[in-house]
Amino acid sequence: MKVLVTYFTKSGNTEKLARAIYDGQKEKATLDIVPLKEVQSVDEYDLIFCGFPVHSSSIPVPVEKFIRNVPENKCTAFFATHGSLRGGPLAITAFHYAISIAKKLKVVGTFGCRGAVDPKIIDSLIENPEHRWWAIEAQSAEGHPDAAELDDAKAFAESMVAKARGL
Repeated sequence: MKVLVTYFTKSGNTEKLARAIYDGQKEKATLDIVPLKEVQSVDEYDLIFCGFPVHSSSIPVPVEKFIRNVPENKCTAFFATHGSLRGGPLAITAFHYAISIAKKLKVVGTFGCRGAVDPKIIDSLIENPEHRWWAIEAQSAEGHPDAAELDDAKAFAESMVAKARGL
């Protein structure tokens, strides 16, 4: 099985998850890890892990463009980092959106975890009543993704590879 791990990152959080997914599977599958902007073609891959940071309950535009251009019926798994609590509505909304634009693909799973948020972003939003609750929550994401979350990402990768092999 040939697997691509690709990611879009600004702060490095999503790249940490991508590397954990890659490291957890490099002995079990033929893997390539490539930043999203450097992906030339996905035709040769049996499974694509696509990672992104959650931005305003959604996915970054380059990730959306990438997903829309993946050939029909490709097995895909999404992973993301976000400042919200794990399993929170903002991250879930982003995953729902990614899945909705991937309707021609075989999405085999999703994985999300916290990622440290730039303090400048938190400072700019904390005084805004509309975003205050998120900014306060995001302050506690410092130090994430942590070792346990990176281990969870490795386990996620293993289960997605097994699932894709079974299709």
